[in-house]
Parts: sequence; C-alpha cells; structure tokens
Amino acid sequence: MLRRTEFFRGLGDSRSPRSATVLELLFDIVYVFALARLAGRVADDLTIVRHTLLSEAGQTVLFFTAMWMIWSLNALLASTYDPRRPDLQVVLLATMFGTLVLAVTLPQAFGQRGVVFACTYVVIQVGRPLFLVFALRGHPVHAFSLRVLTWHLVTSVLWISGGISGGLGRGVFWTIALAIEMIGAATTYPLPCVGGRQLNSLGVTVSEAHLAERYNQFFMIALAEVVLEAGAAVSFPGFTTEGTIALVASFVTVVSFWRIYFYHVRSGHASTPSGEGIRLSRWASYSLLLIVGGIICTAVGFGQVIEDPHPPIDWALVAIIFGGPVLFLVGRSTLERESRTAPRCRALYYGVVALVVTAPAMVLLPPVAVAAVAAVLLAGITLYDQRAHKRGAETNPTL
Repeated sequence: MLRRTEFFRGLGDSRSPRSATVLELLFDIVYVFALARLAGRVADDLTIVRHTLLSEAGQTVLFFTAMWMIWSLNALLASTYDPRRPDLQVVLLATMFGTLVLAVTLPQAFGQRGVVFACTYVVIQVGRPLFLVFALRGHPVHAFSLRVLTWHLVTSVLWISGGISGGLGRGVFWTIALAIEMIGAATTYPLPCVGGRQLNSLGVTVSEAHLAERYNQFFMIALAEVVLEAGAAVSFPGFTTEGTIALVASFVTVVSFWRIYFYHVRSGHASTPSGEGIRLSRWASYSLLLIVGGIICTAVGFGQVIEDPHPPIDWALVAIIFGGPVLFLVGRSTLERESRTAPRCRALYYGVVALVVTAPAMVLLPPVAVAAVAAVLLAGITLYDQRAHKRGAETNPTL
C-alpha cells in the first residue's frame, strides 16, 4: 500500500514499483482492440490488388509503429515514476482514452478521419512531456522532459500538416514525423549544444524489473491475437480437416513463441512473467516492436489459411506466415543484453536462416501444408534452443 506521505512527494523523487499496477493492465485492454484493428488491416492488405500492396502495407506499418511509440513511452513513464500517484493515474487514463480514439479512427486514418487521428496523436505525445515539464519543475530531470517536449512539438507540426494535406502528402509528412520521433527516442532526444546522453547520466532512474514485466505482459496480449485469429476463423466453417490442421499448427506456434520468449536466455536466467532475470538491452523497445509485429503477421497468416485452405497459395501469404516468425526471432535475439559469462546461443539465428531458406519453396505447397511446415520449423527451433541453453548451463554451472 502506498503511504499517504508518498502522495505529497515531488514526482521526480517518486520511484516506480517492481511490479506493474492494475491500472497499467487496464491500459493494455485498449491495445487488445488496437492490435485486432491492426491485424484486420494486415488481412485487408493481403486481399487488395498487388500494385497497391506496398503502399497499403506501408500505412499499416506506420500505424503500428505510431501506436507502439505511445505504448512504449507510456511504459517507460510508469517504470520511471510511481504510477500509483493520482496525477500519473490521470495521465495514464487520458492516454488510454486517446489511444482508444486512435484505434477507432484507424480504418479511415488515411481518409476522412486523418485530422482526428493526427490531432489525437499529437495531444497524447505532446501532453505527456508537457505534464512532466510542469510536474518536475526544480528537479534535475526537468531538463530531459523539456528536451522530449521540444522534439514532439517539432513533429506535431508534421503530424497536423499531414492530417490536413491528405493524399500522398499525408503519408510523407507522417512518415517523416514518426522517423524523427524514433530517432529521438533512440538518441535520448538531444538538442543542439546539449547532445544526447544515457538516461542514467541524466538523473532518470528506470526500474528495469517493472519495464521487463510490462514487456512480458504486452507480449502475452499480442500472443493472444494468434489464438483469436485462428479460433475465430475455424469457428465459422467448423472443424474441417484443413481447418483442424491449421488450428493445431497455430497452437504449436503459440507454444513455441511463448517458450522461446520466456526461456531463451542470453543472460543465463529465465525471464519470468514478473520480469525477474531479464536484462533489457538498449534497443529493447525496438526489439519488442519486432516481436509483436511478427506475432500479428503470424496470426493473420494462420487465420487466412483457415479461412481459405485451398491451393494455390499466394506469395504474399507465404511471406506473412514465414516473415512473422522471422521478425519474432530477430526481435527476441536482441531483447536482452549479453552477459560475458553466458554462452552465446545461436539457435535463433539458425532458425531465421532456416525459415528464410525454406520460404521460397512453399509457393509450391497448399496453404495448410505451408502453415504446418512453419509450425514444425518453429517447434524444432524451440527444441534446439533449449538443448543449446542446457548444454551451456552444464558447461558453466554458475548460469
């Protein structure tokens, strides 16, 4: 229980708890809806005319990255300061409502609702650092909040301009704005004559256990999307032979993703659902972006196979079914910092190579067989990964 005196301490002196709060779990409910909307866009991208596929897929990636930026910065905020404080809870709830509005406008964000999408996004991304600038007055980390606000004020001009312009200009403006924000986050928002420094050197203390737990929770929410897509697709026609095979393949894939995420460990300790034992890398946020993106692609791919299991298979669907696990494995391999005492497990890299090499031949097989091959490969990668880690642990008993 948070002591009463904690409510009256300055925000900069508060510390995030090791475990996530129930309000943060409530915040993730909106992303259940948002991820379902994004999965729907990916499915639509697979059914459109091929000459517009690239532009439509680019829009989906842009939306996914923008929604991810909001979630990751929100998780970083709650992992830096105490999210049990009433003022931070107001910020979290306001961000939650804004994210809901973004998810609702998503299908028409490049159409009639572009201005609404842009304005809502700007209010969220500018409002959060603006609150911190006022709440952290007189504290050493105030300067960093001001830097974050400056970067988002610059990109807000591009977001609003894109919302107003429409057409190709909208995509150009929004892509540039999002690229600037991602560069700013990666370089800790440097300013001229100031430069960028690591968060710890700026006086910002992030609870790594809390942040790791938030990542684990979001991973589980994304993983549920595979079950949702496959289950919904098989419910309508019932248990046909092809649908049952694809459903089993999707289940094997879910178990493989779960096992690899929580038990593939370069630091030598299992990453538990509470966030213990994981040492996040500097690029952990971007790693989870790849992980979740890969899961969404995989979910859509299996759902499409169940809905239409009849050959021939489309090359775009093969790219989704095999590209999703590739993104997942690449993201998972870079999620943690390496330990000098731990063995460098190359199972995930071998898995990426196996998936990439196998994918071209899949255009010759029926869709159900493609889904089954992808699941078998992932299961094999999982088993090999666990054996490699076991051998490393036996070689070095301190792990």
